[in-house]
Amino acid sequence: MATNKLQRINQDISHALSKLLREVKDPRVQQGMLSIVAVETTPDLKFCKIHISVLGIEDERGLMKGLHSATGYLRRELGRAVNIRHTPELTFKLDKSMEHGAHVSKILRDLDVGECDAQDNETDA
Repeated sequence: MATNKLQRINQDISHALSKLLREVKDPRVQQGMLSIVAVETTPDLKFCKIHISVLGIEDERGLMKGLHSATGYLRRELGRAVNIRHTPELTFKLDKSMEHGAHVSKILRDLDVGECDAQDNETDA
């Protein structure tokens, strides 16, 4: 469980990175709707794992390579935006929760619930 200070730092990093990721000019990073799901910083503030979710991704490997190549820029700008003594090393992890949620939602929409309700009403009567 993260302390209040660590939670606050994670939120600050999340807000700053969400703005910075829009400024990255690498087309591999700008493929789809990119959002930060979670930020996990170690208690010593040396390492930071950022969970990224992308809806409409075309090239997963290209995205990760683009994020890896932009890490230096993002870390430098994060150090300017967030007031902490040492800027942590950034690692990105792809989170497919948005894509999975959209898929489940599509399956639920495609179910024909009207026929099931009509059959249930006939058996009850």
